[in-house]
Amino acid sequence: MTDRPAPWEPGSGPAAAGKRHAPATERNRDAILAVLRDELPSSGLVLEVASGSGQHVVHFAAALPALDWQPSDPDPAALVSIESWRQEVGLPNVRPPLRLDASADWPVERADAILCVNMVHISPWEATLGLMKGAGAVLPPGGLLYLYGPYLRENVETAPSNLAFDASLKARDPQWGLRRVEDVIAAAEGEGLVLRRLLEMPANNLSLIFRRRD
Repeated sequence: MTDRPAPWEPGSGPAAAGKRHAPATERNRDAILAVLRDELPSSGLVLEVASGSGQHVVHFAAALPALDWQPSDPDPAALVSIESWRQEVGLPNVRPPLRLDASADWPVERADAILCVNMVHISPWEATLGLMKGAGAVLPPGGLLYLYGPYLRENVETAPSNLAFDASLKARDPQWGLRRVEDVIAAAEGEGLVLRRLLEMPANNLSLIFRRRD
């Protein structure tokens, strides 16, 4: 079964105020990290769009200390959670979180790589279009845009659990739902981003690896 947007659980520890815990993050973070080790640059700024609880960014930053990490999210409560995780781990390579709405103007002028985990299906399509526009604007030639989550694909049978998940998302918000990989690729190409790799991931998820066209 695919990762679900499970209800937030309250965090614990000395910086627990406002801290959220997403169980799905602990299930997928190491599989994602294994891909990132092969794809991220050796140094530079990594922008995470839609950081959610903040668990991913602190995990990746601890494993890849030569990179500078910039978390972001449009939700003020998420920003509080991200900052709580950042304060708890005390890593020097995690910047304070930025309020960033993928579909609006970005408060970032440049990033060497961009990550976006489990946002595309739990947001309006305009957020994905904004993600591609923003990535096309701030990434250098060859810069990485990494997406992770469940998708639909032409001529590839969709797991029943993903179909059920898609239906449940649309029931919660008609603007949500699993996107076709082909539509995501087309939106990316319109902003100068080219799909370089598509990787099967655990729990019927995919990693989509885009590079900014030279």
